[in-house]
Amino acid sequence: MGNDDHGRRKTPCSCCMSVFKWIPVLFITAVIGWSYYAYVVQLCILGMENRVTMAVFLLFYHLTLVLFLWSYWQTIFTSVGRVPDHWRLPESEVERLFRAENQEAQKRILNNFARNLPVTNRTMNGAVRFCEKCKIIKPDRSHHCSVCNCCVLKMDHHCPWVNNCVNFYNYKYFVLFLGYALIYCLYVAFTTLNDFIQFWKGQLNGTGMGRFHILFLFFIGIMFAISLVSLFGYHIYLVFMNRTTLEAFRAPIFRVGGPDKNGYNLGRYANFCEVFGDNWQYWFLPIFTSRGDGLEFPTATEQLGNNRGGYRYDAMGDTTTNRLDGQPTDKLIDETSLNTHLNNHQTHQVRDNNQAIEQQIVPQQQRNHLEITPPSQVIVNVEAQPGPISLPPPVPAAAAFPDTNNSNTPVVINIIGDHGSITTAATADKGVCELNGGPHLVANKAI
Repeated sequence: MGNDDHGRRKTPCSCCMSVFKWIPVLFITAVIGWSYYAYVVQLCILGMENRVTMAVFLLFYHLTLVLFLWSYWQTIFTSVGRVPDHWRLPESEVERLFRAENQEAQKRILNNFARNLPVTNRTMNGAVRFCEKCKIIKPDRSHHCSVCNCCVLKMDHHCPWVNNCVNFYNYKYFVLFLGYALIYCLYVAFTTLNDFIQFWKGQLNGTGMGRFHILFLFFIGIMFAISLVSLFGYHIYLVFMNRTTLEAFRAPIFRVGGPDKNGYNLGRYANFCEVFGDNWQYWFLPIFTSRGDGLEFPTATEQLGNNRGGYRYDAMGDTTTNRLDGQPTDKLIDETSLNTHLNNHQTHQVRDNNQAIEQQIVPQQQRNHLEITPPSQVIVNVEAQPGPISLPPPVPAAAAFPDTNNSNTPVVINIIGDHGSITTAATADKGVCELNGGPHLVANKAI
């Protein structure tokens, strides 16, 4: 039933523990069997004289019981799933990992092996999650269960009442099991309420044992309903928030963004469909209709990017797409900051003006903001002294920069985003030129 069953031998102690694990399941089964006898035989067959009422009671009782038992069976005997073999580290990599000198070396080994795996969760130190017992890279939202002795896909918790881990493959069954168990208990309690009242009035018919079964059935139904209503309500909340019980207590850590309890929250309807499926006809039947494969899950960040029609920024890929349409976590370019003075920009490179660069003047009116040009051009913005700017007529480039071959005036190149701009730091009468919306000089040679 697990991921690494090979190499594990059954011992007498483990066999005994396997038997003891079934005791809660046997207890629940015994209670259901006794309730069936008390309701069908003692309440309906022996206690009711009206056959129509008895038929209606038995019809809804058996319908609820079938759905309840069906969901319970599916929850118990559904496997926790198996992590594919390509998620398992080879023995050579495991030896390298355990012989690594420090955590950084281990982190590099794990990140290198998982570079092609769809994993977004990380440990506290930013490394890919690795199970030392199963020797596998843990898929997102999976954890190692010490009771099942394997890694469980989208593990919610280990439930002793079903002797199984609540996981990706049986979580829908488990929620339906809680819901139908609650309906079953409430139905039994409400339909025996009248007999309970008649007993206190001393008007209940039947023998002593028959009355005991009916009264005890009422109390059992009420007690189980009280315990189930809180548990069922809590898991309905988790379904709508797209969280597991483990994630509710400890937020998953993402490669981008860090810990985030709402990292998988796609909206209530989308969260519900991720567990119960897209076809409403199978929502309330214990049939597997959940989305995905248990290895990869959509995140709230991905959905936000898709809704905005943007692209995820890939640091190693093509950066020619418009960053303004990217993810909200990307560092966006502030267009308004381009109109500020030169000292607000970060200087990345200084070149000597002795380099022979042909320049030509492009007449242009003063603008309120600087347009972003393709990276194949270099914009040179020169302003002489502070004050009103008068746009001169086009003049040769030599007149704009006299004696460019003999001066040691540096040229400051500012790179903002994917585009570069260039301005001169030459001084005229010790006045520093500033980038403040003056005429633009466009060099023929791209940087």
